[in-house]
Amino acid sequence: MYKVAIVGRPNVGKSTLFNRMTRSRKALVGNEPGITRDRIYEVIESGDKVFELVDTGGIVPDNQDIIPSMILDQAQMAIGNSNLILLLVDTRAGLIPLDENLASLIKSSGKEVWLVPTKVDVPGVEDLVWEFSKLGIEEIFPVSAEHNLGMGNLMEAILEKIPEDSALDDPAKAGREIRVAIVGRPNVGKSSLVNKILGENRVIVSEIPGTTRDSVDTPFEFESKRFRIIDTAGIRRKGKAELKAEQLSVIMARKNMEQADVVILVIDVVEGATHLDATIAGYAFDAGKSIIVAVNKWDLPEKDTHTSLALEKDFRDRMKYLDFAPFVFVSAKSGKRVFDLLRIASEAWNSRNTRIPTSELNQLILGIGGPSKIIRDDSLKSKMKYCCQVGVDPPTIVLFMRGAELLHFSTVRFLLNRLRENYDFFATPIRIIQRPSKKKK
Repeated sequence: MYKVAIVGRPNVGKSTLFNRMTRSRKALVGNEPGITRDRIYEVIESGDKVFELVDTGGIVPDNQDIIPSMILDQAQMAIGNSNLILLLVDTRAGLIPLDENLASLIKSSGKEVWLVPTKVDVPGVEDLVWEFSKLGIEEIFPVSAEHNLGMGNLMEAILEKIPEDSALDDPAKAGREIRVAIVGRPNVGKSSLVNKILGENRVIVSEIPGTTRDSVDTPFEFESKRFRIIDTAGIRRKGKAELKAEQLSVIMARKNMEQADVVILVIDVVEGATHLDATIAGYAFDAGKSIIVAVNKWDLPEKDTHTSLALEKDFRDRMKYLDFAPFVFVSAKSGKRVFDLLRIASEAWNSRNTRIPTSELNQLILGIGGPSKIIRDDSLKSKMKYCCQVGVDPPTIVLFMRGAELLHFSTVRFLLNRLRENYDFFATPIRIIQRPSKKKK
C-alpha cells in the first residue's frame, strides 16, 4: 500500500492534519507539545484509490532524553517505510533552525518530501509561507487543517501520486477482524506485551508511567485469523491525571475499550490485584466485552503455583461477577504464554457470537424446576411466559415475565450458571433483560 508520513517538530499541527485527512479524532490534539509519541496509522480510501497515512511524534533530533529519543526512532521507522513525506512547519512561528535540521535529516532519506506550512488561517500569514523555500523543497502546500483551508489541493496532489490499482480487496472476503484492546493501570507492561505479539518496537516502552498516550491500533494475522490489537494508555484514578493530555488519554482508552470485541486486562504480578484493576475490569464488563486477565511479569523469581492461586483468588474475591474471565500468567519480556492470549481471544470471540435456538432456550430455562434451592416454586413457568435470544456480541437474552414481578438477582445468577453449563459462552458476559407484562403499582 502507498504510505504517506506526517513529520515535523513538536506542536506544528501534525495530529490536527492527521485527524482532518482521516476525518476522525483518532490522534490526540492539544496545546501541550509532545502529546503524540507513537506512530498512528489509518487507511484512507477515495474512489478506486487507497493509501495509508501515519502520524508521528514531534521530532527533536539532538534531544537525548529517553522519550524524545524514542519518538525520533519511531519517526525514522515511519520515514523509512513511507513513499511520501509531508514535512510540517508552523507558518506563524516562521523558519527556525530546528526546521532546517529536520529538512536535512528527511531529505537524506532519499524519499520524496513535500513541505506543508500549517496554520495559514490568519490574514497576512500567507506572505510568510515563501520564507520556507530556503529549505530547498519544491512542492509546497500551505494549509490550515483546523479550518480546512488548502486541504483539497493537498489531498488531490497525494491521490495523483497513487497507482490506479491500489483499491483494497473486498473486506467481506477477508473476513471480520477480531479487535483486542490491551488495558490496565499505568506501567503494568501493556506496550511491552503489544511489541512482543507484533515482533517489533511498534510502541514506545519505558519505565516512566504514562508513556503511552494515544491508543495505537495495529492489524495483523495470527494462525490464519485477522486481529487488530489496540494498545491503550494506562487508566488512572479520577483526578490523578494532571496534564490535559493524560486526561484525554484515559477518555480515549475507555472509548477504544468499548469498540473492542475482547479486552485483555493486564495486571502486575508484583503489586497484585488492586482496587483500580477491579474498576477497569468493571468498565469492560459494563461495556459487555469478553474479558481475559493477563498477569504480567511472571518471569520474576519466586513465582509458583501457590502464588498464582492466591493472586487469582484475591482478584476473583474483588470481582465476583467476573467468574467467567480466564486467568493467563504471562511474561511480555520472555514471551511466555503471550500467544496463548490470542488463541483465547479467538475462542472468546466465537463464544460471544453464539446464538441459541429459541425452542432450545425455552426448553432449558422453563424446564428448571423445584429441586433448586434458588427457585422455590415448581418451575419458572409460573413467573415467565417465554424467553428468546435477541442479540449476540454480547449474547443478550430477554425474559418475558408474567405480571409485574421480576426475578430475584440470585435467580438470575442461577440462570446464568445453567446457561454456561449448557452452552459455550467462554470468557464472555451474558446479558439478561426482564420484560414484565404489567407495570408495578
